[in-house]
Amino acid sequence: MLARFRSILPISLAILLAACAGSQSPSLGELPRTPQTSTQQLLEQARRSEAEEAAALRLAAADQSLQQGNPAQARSILEQVPLQSLTPAQQVFASTLLAELALAAGDSGKALQALNHPSFARLGELPVEQQIRSQSARAQALEGEGQSLAAARERVFIAPLLSGAAQEENHEKIWALVSNMPQEQLQNARETDQDLAGWLSLAAAVKAAGTVSGQQQAIDDWTARHAQHPAARSLPSPLARLRELADQPLSRIALLLPMQGSLANVAQALRDGFLAAHLQARQAGQPELNIDLYDSTSLQSLDNFYQQAEAKGTQLVVGPLEKELVRQLSGRSSLPITTLALNYGDAGQQPPAQLFQFGLAAEDEARDAAQRAWADGHRRAIALAPRGEWGNRVLDAFNKQWQQLGGTVVAAEALAEPVQLANQIADLLQLRASESRAQRLQGTTNEAVAAEPSRRQDVDFIFLAATPQQAQQVRPTLIFQYAGDLPVYATSHVHSATQNRTQYLDLDGVQFAETPWLLDPELPLRRQLEQQWPQAAGSLGRLYAMGADAYLLAPRLGQLVAIPDTRLEGVSGYLSLGAEQRIQRALPWARFRDGQIERLPDQPHP
Repeated sequence: MLARFRSILPISLAILLAACAGSQSPSLGELPRTPQTSTQQLLEQARRSEAEEAAALRLAAADQSLQQGNPAQARSILEQVPLQSLTPAQQVFASTLLAELALAAGDSGKALQALNHPSFARLGELPVEQQIRSQSARAQALEGEGQSLAAARERVFIAPLLSGAAQEENHEKIWALVSNMPQEQLQNARETDQDLAGWLSLAAAVKAAGTVSGQQQAIDDWTARHAQHPAARSLPSPLARLRELADQPLSRIALLLPMQGSLANVAQALRDGFLAAHLQARQAGQPELNIDLYDSTSLQSLDNFYQQAEAKGTQLVVGPLEKELVRQLSGRSSLPITTLALNYGDAGQQPPAQLFQFGLAAEDEARDAAQRAWADGHRRAIALAPRGEWGNRVLDAFNKQWQQLGGTVVAAEALAEPVQLANQIADLLQLRASESRAQRLQGTTNEAVAAEPSRRQDVDFIFLAATPQQAQQVRPTLIFQYAGDLPVYATSHVHSATQNRTQYLDLDGVQFAETPWLLDPELPLRRQLEQQWPQAAGSLGRLYAMGADAYLLAPRLGQLVAIPDTRLEGVSGYLSLGAEQRIQRALPWARFRDGQIERLPDQPHP
C-alpha cells in the first residue's frame, strides 16, 4: 500500500513507482485500456472475443460510460463481468469502478465495501494513476462515512504522487477534512506520519485561537515551526484569506435583551451564557472587552438606542431578542453599528449588510435530519410535525432539503391529537389496507387466515418534530402498528433533558439532533455554569449555549463574510453563515437507548 512509500524522497518515489509499473508480475495481469472508440463498439468487440479479453473490454466500456456521465449504463455493463475470474489488476480496476458508482449514488458504505476487496493488497504494484484513483475513491468514501481523520490520512498518502491542479485540489481537501474535525479529536490524535500530524496541529492551533488576530498569529507561529510542511509552503486558500483579513479587535459590545416581560427568563439564560463565555475568555488571556447591558423593554426607540451606543464607542450590538424588533431592523437599508440579532426576521427579507441573525432555529434541525437520513441510505420519508405556524415551517424546511437531496416525501402531515394518533399512523402506513386484504382472502376461502397486518414497504423512515409528550406516543404506536422497525429521526424538541428514564424508554431507538452542550456534561463552560445555575444542565442549557456562542461569533462575523466556508465549533452546534446572513447550525446526533442518551458518530457536514 502507499504507506510504505512515505519516507522516500519524491524523486526516488517516482522512480521506484515507475519501475514497479514497468515490471509487473505476470500473475498481476494488465489493467484495461480504453481505446479511442465508442462504448457500443467496445461492447460489440467484447461479444466477439474470448472470455479474458471480453472482460477487459467490458471493464473499459463501463469506465468510459461512467466518465461520460452515464452511471446506469456503467453499472449494467459491470454486472456482465464476473469479478472473481478477473486478474488482480482487473479486480482492483473493477472494484474501484464499483466504488465510484456507489459514491455517485450517495452510498459511501457500499463504496468502502467494494474497496475492501482482497485484490487491493497488490495496489502498490499497479501504475501510479490507478493507485491515485483507488485511494481517492477510498478517501471520498471515508469522508462520506464521517471518518474525517482516515480520509485525511488517505489524501496525505497520495499527495506526493500528484502534481498541478490535482495536487492543489487534494491539498485543499486535506485542510477541509482536518479543519472540520472537533477540537478534542485534533488534540487527542496520535499520528506517526509527520505530514498528517502537521495538518492536525495546524487545525488545532487555528481552532484554539479566540479572535481573528489570534488565528493569524497561530498561523504565523505554526508556519515558523513547520517551514517544510506542504501547508507552510502553500497555505490552504481559506487560511490565506484569513491571513490577509484586516483585524479590528472589539473593545466594546452592547448586549440588548428584554430584562422584563414574558421573555425575561430566556434573556437571562442568554445573558448568563454570554457573560460566562466572556469570563472564560478573560481567564484564557484574551484582550479586555467592555460589555454594556441594555434593557430592550425600556427602549424609547431603536434609533435612540443606536445613538446611545454610538456615543459610547460601541462596535457591535448583540440582540435584540424580540422578533418584532428584528423585523424592524431587517427592513432598514442600513444600520449604524454591526448587529448580531438573537432571533430571525421574516424569511425573504433582504436585511442590511450590517445585520446578522442567530437563533435556535428548528428549521436548521429539520435540514440536518434530512441530511442525516440521506447519509444513512434512506430515500422515502413520512414527515410529522405539530399543527400551526411553527410546525409548518419545520415541515417546509425538511421537505425542501429532502427533495433537494433527491429524496421522496411520501406524506407530510400535522400530528393528530393523541386519541387519533394511532389511526393517523395506521392510515399513513396503510395498515388498514393490509387488514382488508386479509379479510378479503378469508372471505374468498372461507378459512381463517393467519396473517399479521404489514406496513407499506415504500417508506424508509419517519421525520418527527414534536414535544417529548407527543413523541412518547409515536414510538409505542409504531410498535403497536407493526412498524417498530421504522427508523425515526427527530428534532431536539423530543429531548426533555430531564434524565427521566421512563420517558426515555418510551422513546427507545429514536434518533435526534441535539446541541453539543446537552450531549457533553464535561464541557468546561457547562460545568462552570452548572455550579451556579443547575438548570443549565436541562433544556434551558440550549439557551445558555446560544448565549455562549453569540460571544464566540462576535469577533468572527467579518471572517464569516470574507471566508464563506468558515465553520465554527460552538456549544450550540457547528456554526456557519447562510443566506440572508443567517447563522446556520449543524448539530451532532444522539438516540435514546435503554433509558439513556447515546451520542452517535458525527457525519460530514456539507
